[in-house]
Amino acid sequence: MSYTTDLIKNVAIAGHGQTGKTSLFERILFAGGAIAKPETVESGKTVGDYAPEEIERKISVHTALGHVDRKGKKLNFFDTPGSSDFVGDVILSFRASEFALLTLDASSGVQIETVKLWRNLDGRKKPRGVFVTKMDGERADFDKALADIKEKFKLSPVAVTLPMGSGAAYKGVIDILNEKAYLAGGEGVEKEAPIPAEYQEAAATARERLIEAAAEGDDSLMGKYIESGSLEAADMHAGLVEALAAGAFVPVFAGATLKNSGLLPLLDFIAEAGPDPRTAKDVALRTEAEGATARIDVPIDPDKPLSALVIRTTYDQFSGKLSWVKVITGKLATDSEALNVSENKKERIGKLYICQGKKLEEVRELCAGDVGIVTKSASFKTNDTITAGDASLTFLPLRLPEPVHSVAVNALAKKDEDKLGESLVRAAEEDKTFRYQFNAETKESVISGMGELQINITLDKIKANQKIDMETRIPRVAYRETITRKAGAEYTHKKQTGGHGQYGKVVIEIAPLPRGASYQFVNAIFGGAIPKNYIPGVEKGIVEGMARGTMAQYPVVDVEVKIVDGKYHPVDSSELSFKLAARNAFRESMRQANPTLLEPVMNLTVFVEDKYLGDVMSDLSGKRGKILGQDSVGGIAEIRAEVPQAELLRYSIDLRSITSGTGSFGVAFDHYAPISGRIAEDVIKAAEAFKTAETEE
Repeated sequence: MSYTTDLIKNVAIAGHGQTGKTSLFERILFAGGAIAKPETVESGKTVGDYAPEEIERKISVHTALGHVDRKGKKLNFFDTPGSSDFVGDVILSFRASEFALLTLDASSGVQIETVKLWRNLDGRKKPRGVFVTKMDGERADFDKALADIKEKFKLSPVAVTLPMGSGAAYKGVIDILNEKAYLAGGEGVEKEAPIPAEYQEAAATARERLIEAAAEGDDSLMGKYIESGSLEAADMHAGLVEALAAGAFVPVFAGATLKNSGLLPLLDFIAEAGPDPRTAKDVALRTEAEGATARIDVPIDPDKPLSALVIRTTYDQFSGKLSWVKVITGKLATDSEALNVSENKKERIGKLYICQGKKLEEVRELCAGDVGIVTKSASFKTNDTITAGDASLTFLPLRLPEPVHSVAVNALAKKDEDKLGESLVRAAEEDKTFRYQFNAETKESVISGMGELQINITLDKIKANQKIDMETRIPRVAYRETITRKAGAEYTHKKQTGGHGQYGKVVIEIAPLPRGASYQFVNAIFGGAIPKNYIPGVEKGIVEGMARGTMAQYPVVDVEVKIVDGKYHPVDSSELSFKLAARNAFRESMRQANPTLLEPVMNLTVFVEDKYLGDVMSDLSGKRGKILGQDSVGGIAEIRAEVPQAELLRYSIDLRSITSGTGSFGVAFDHYAPISGRIAEDVIKAAEAFKTAETEE
């Protein structure tokens, strides 16, 4: 069946780990009739967790996509991972959805990842709701969860369903919008029933609050509400649709997924009031005729020519390369031709699919707003733009956080190095938060990701599939060298070997520049002491000299080099002679300019529960960290600090240990800062040891 844009709803299910996202996804598919029997995460047979690494570890590692038909609408659901190590998959799901449903454990309330996800949604101005899970668990408290949302996010959430009891006394939910109850159905689908007498008053109060939320969605409805004190059902529905699409209210649902409870009213609400793709837009760059680019909003519109974004690339053992595509405008059809704008290549669209987890279902076309899969594309990769032929439009890439954890890796057998490199390149293509590069400076293959778990799972997968044995280690830090005072030197390169010789003399002066200024070359030659055609050779020699400093052979930065005098020979001088003379003159002047080592310093943002604040602050002080500030909202502390990179190479492991696995952090390079004393001595010794080992090889 083909669905038009107005009949499509895209929902990203996200939340803190262990709050029941995959269970909710599985039971939604069951309640919506997409699967005959729901499975548990422990069974390893759920639709959402189908990869071997997910089945083995009993956690979601990749986003899964599924859909149900409810009231004639196609509801696409993204089941996202809960660990911060796999936040890239959550972000791609947010980008592809018009509505986010955050899961909240009824006994734990708002947790750290919930706060971070909420902030991400704020940045996207994305409509969202909350599903309070595990209402049948011990210490489950719906009212406390509502209060926690209100306190931490400074808003008034609106209950759309109310639980009837909690813990062992849990019986089901009340659908406030449609004024009926749903009794928990155990293994079957929940049963519709009248609202029990003991919940009538609570339901009436909740409905009044829901009517207020609907009225706040439209000025004319607010007038009606003030005048009559209520709203008709049609007006209430229209108001909720507008208010939710505008992000003016946050609906909250309750349920116990393993009892298949709370699902039908959730699906009904999304089908009836959830934002459809026509309420959303994507962001692109438009290249003008003169070459300038302008940032534009592209509304999701079925009546425009085709444009689409590749949101994810995966590789399946049987189907090969799978390109997940969100259609923004027009239609994507089988047996059609499209332009991959990012690669400037035309692609023949063969078969198109939608999916239930790993199960593919062939379709003839995808309408604007829908998400589907193109198989065996030669050029499509994540973030690519697809159009009907408009090469001037390029959608902005996914906004992803920078990796926070890195390791150096190499194959134990030399013959496996190329195969390992190819596997790492493919892994980086599948997950854009995973990076792989060869660091020519440290001569290491370095992989980076959002945490130790992500990297370990990626390497375990490669090891199992490719039969490669490998080793990992902490990567070397890319230190720098600079100078602290002015100095000068002269050097004459003179060599006679018969026939034309080599001759060049240079006199240079060097001086420190402000941090971050990098390098500046000044030609102060007067009177033709060095002919102009040899000056480029002088600068090349300086640049070569800066590539390896005199302390630990790290690159030299933040130096001004001035060529002030020299001498040439009309026969024996050449550009090469002056390059060699300048390189040696720079190294000599460097030794006299009181050189010092510089280390990279990172901006660190840490999110922890308040009870761990003191331990984390103490640990950062021990890591030579400088605390810049801190905030605490509703029991979640945010710490901002500057910390040397060398102290953060294993911080994901350290923080997990300090906070019992609940803390998370983000890190980005900020600046280089001088180091001296014992720390500098250790860096120099390590550099000498590395050089010795490299020579022995």
